Amino acid sequence: MSKKTILNIKECKNVKKLTMLTAYDAASARIVEKAGIDMILVGDSLGMTMQGKNDTNSVTVDDMIYHAKIVCNNAPNTFVVVDMPFMSYEIGVEQALENAGRIFRETGARAVKLEGGETVLPQIKALVNAGIPVMGHLGLTPQRSAMLGGFKAQAKTAAGAKKLLEEALMLEDAGCFSIVLEAVPHKIADVITQKLSIPTIGIGAGNGCDGQVLVFHDMLGFSDFTPRFAKRYAELGDLAVKAIQEYVKEVETSAFPETEKHTFTIADEEWEKFIKS
Repeated sequence: MSKKTILNIKECKNVKKLTMLTAYDAASARIVEKAGIDMILVGDSLGMTMQGKNDTNSVTVDDMIYHAKIVCNNAPNTFVVVDMPFMSYEIGVEQALENAGRIFRETGARAVKLEGGETVLPQIKALVNAGIPVMGHLGLTPQRSAMLGGFKAQAKTAAGAKKLLEEALMLEDAGCFSIVLEAVPHKIADVITQKLSIPTIGIGAGNGCDGQVLVFHDMLGFSDFTPRFAKRYAELGDLAVKAIQEYVKEVETSAFPETEKHTFTIADEEWEKFIKS
């Protein structure tokens, strides 16, 4: 299959539901591409899923480039979007251009994602004008969780919903090709989706969005905690633990390795020479 472009993504609006999953390494990238996902997000969630931290704020641009390069090399036919991590674009346009330019050049990704609304409009416009496609991100913005009082749903008041809609329209006008809506009431996400001419990608925003995104580790049961909005489609973490426990048992009882199946032999004449030497 040929790799999708932002035009293909935008053309799915009101035509086809888009699918997106995170991936961070060769194994997850290959699995996700083989499954036929439309888009891969190399998320700064790698700070939690891959680095074992409590949030995403310590993830660096170098971290993102390292993981994104691996993902792009192992999912060559999937549209890859890379998160710009905390404090890699907030200072201003010049910083955003420098860091997004590095990500774009060094990884092979086809877009970057920025969290935030009105405050990052200059950065979004500059990136788009420079030829770097931008995916927006509104609602619960994990990089700003400290200001939000934690990982909590947003736009649950009329004033908050109005602000969210206004900012979504601003992001579209600034040039975003799509917008992630995270942890917002589904009725509000539905209205925003209907008002925009670009696709919305929901995560905890209901099924009225133009597409959905989930974290690889959440949906496959590799995470200890599963957010309310994530569905676990498999419990591979439990299966992995059981497999390793079985391995430990077989090693301790000498059931593994089996001589005939898992070992190598030496020709009898060579063995005799060795014994006599």
